[in-house]
Order: sequence, then structure tokens, then C-alpha cells
Amino acid sequence: MYKFLLRPLLFLFDPENVHHFTFRMIRFFSKIPFIPSIFRNLYKINDPKLEREIFGLKFNNPVGLAAGFDKNAVLYNELANFGFGFIEIGTVTPKGQEGNPKKRLFRLKEDQGIINRMGFNNKGLEAIVNQLRKNKGKLIIGGNIGKNTDTLPEHYTKDYLECFRILHPYVDYFVLNVSCPNVGSHAKLNDKEYLNELIVAVQEENKTFEKQKPIVLKIAPDLNTNQLDEIIELVADTNLDGVIASNTSVTREGLKASENRLEAIGNGGLSGQPIKNKSTEVIKYLSEKSNKAFPIIGVGGIHSAADAIEKLEAGASLVQLYTGFIYEGPKLIRDINKAILSR
Repeated sequence: MYKFLLRPLLFLFDPENVHHFTFRMIRFFSKIPFIPSIFRNLYKINDPKLEREIFGLKFNNPVGLAAGFDKNAVLYNELANFGFGFIEIGTVTPKGQEGNPKKRLFRLKEDQGIINRMGFNNKGLEAIVNQLRKNKGKLIIGGNIGKNTDTLPEHYTKDYLECFRILHPYVDYFVLNVSCPNVGSHAKLNDKEYLNELIVAVQEENKTFEKQKPIVLKIAPDLNTNQLDEIIELVADTNLDGVIASNTSVTREGLKASENRLEAIGNGGLSGQPIKNKSTEVIKYLSEKSNKAFPIIGVGGIHSAADAIEKLEAGASLVQLYTGFIYEGPKLIRDINKAILSR
């Protein structure tokens, strides 16, 4: 129904406007008696065989929603009814910010991809914490954190620490987002020495809490093998809990979209089917080169159950959806979980 009826209609309109419209519709229908239970019956699979214990957390199933979809934590309770095993909110920055100028979100229909340069648009810590206080405990919540656009390089770590400290009571794990191509000073955020400094600082902050939370690093799909080797060393040196592979890509290789179309769109991070293989290769390299030393959350181009299985077989412990969820709809979650059970 979604792919053949709703999606063609929604794809007639601006992607960012459709995103907000869809949120309003899900919220509206979720308030109607029996509708949430219908969603759960359609899409959710409850089976102990799907459960995973990763980072010391018990996931009901290994299929999650990636950060960037529910940036401000306004719909995670309703989205849980579609069968996700976990949802990652954010990216959260200390202060609310508008992000980059619109238009900043573009569909590549022929490639089943999306290009975005949102720029960490979010309402800020205070507003997001108020939303997280409404958590009904349906599933695990991850907190994806970053820096404000106007933060000076010498204060980057301060931004991450503020987000970590304030969100700590409300999320189950943290993601240090240092690989988004749509923020300033991207080079420093990928510098190994700075990453080591950032991770150690956040881990020290973590120790101030009675119950420590898992911390993972989200990396780009464009890293070469030398850079991936550095990530493996970094995880080992800092005892980081895991890695998310991967974020969006800055490359435009092999796209069906015309050069004129891509030039008109301009800069931004590419997600969806075009980065599927690149993401899987990163997962496979990290898993094999590290001898499966740490858990990997696989994300990038998962548009089918087969795509998800490919990520898991490459070495991912969990998977996340974003662009695939937009293109395929909530049935994709059920299809992946059914495929996992049939393995």
C-alpha cells in the first residue's frame, strides 16, 4: 500500500515538507483508539530469537531507525509501533539551530537515494530533554550528539560534553557524530588525535554517573583502509563500545542522476542505495581486520531484507534504516525481521 499508493503521492511534494506532514499524520492516527495496535499487528514481530544483547543492552530486535529522522525526539513512541528494535534521536546540539538554508533535502528517485545538507537542524538540548521525559519505555533510545555550527574549534569538546551530561539520564546509548559532511571544520572532527581527546573526555564524564552508558562512534563511508585502521586502533586504545558504519557520503560515483541535476543540487551527504556497497565494505573491513573486536551498527542503503542480511553477514551486530524506510515504508522492518528468523 505504501509503495504503490502513498509514496507516489508523497513524492510529488518537497521532501522536507513531506517529512513534517508525515510526522503530523503519524501523530494524528496514533491518537485514534486501536490504530497503534493495528500498526503493531501489521509490522511488529515479537520473538525471543530476534533479541540481541549488544553494549550490555537488550534489543528486542536488531532493526533500528537511524539518527536524522526523529531529530527532536517528538515521534519515537509512535514510531515504536512500526516494529523498530531501537530508535536513535538527534543529532542533538547544545543550542537549537536552524541548520543550513533551504532547500537542503533532495530525492534521487532513479538512484533510490537522498542528498541532504540539513546542517544539524534541531531544537536544542532543553526542548529534546522535555520530549524524552515522555518516554514510555517501549524500546531502546540512542542519543546522537554533535556540536553547534558556530562553536569555535577550541570548544568542540565542550559542546559534546554538555550534550552527553544533560542527555545521560534519558538515553540508553550515545553516538558521537563526527562524520557528518554538513558541518563546519569537518577535518578536525576526523583527526585521530582530536578524536582520541574527545572520546577520552566523554568517557571521563561517563564515569561521573552511577550507571555508565555505552558510547559509539559514527564514521563516514569514504574512509580509506589506512583511516579505517586508525579507527580500529582508536577503538582499542580508548575501549570505545562500538562503531556505526556509516554516515552519508560526499562522493557521487555511479549515479543515474544527470550531472546537471547533481550540479543544481550542490553539496550534501548522499544516502540510500548508492552507498550500500561502500557501507558494507567498511563494515566487512572493520569486522575482519579487528577480528570482531567490537560491535558494529550497519547503516547505508538498506532497502530490502537481503540488504540487511548482507550487512549482518559482513559483520554488523545491528542495522539501522533511514533512506530505505522513506522509500520502502514500515513493511521493510517486518520483512527484515522475518528474514532474520528464517536464517
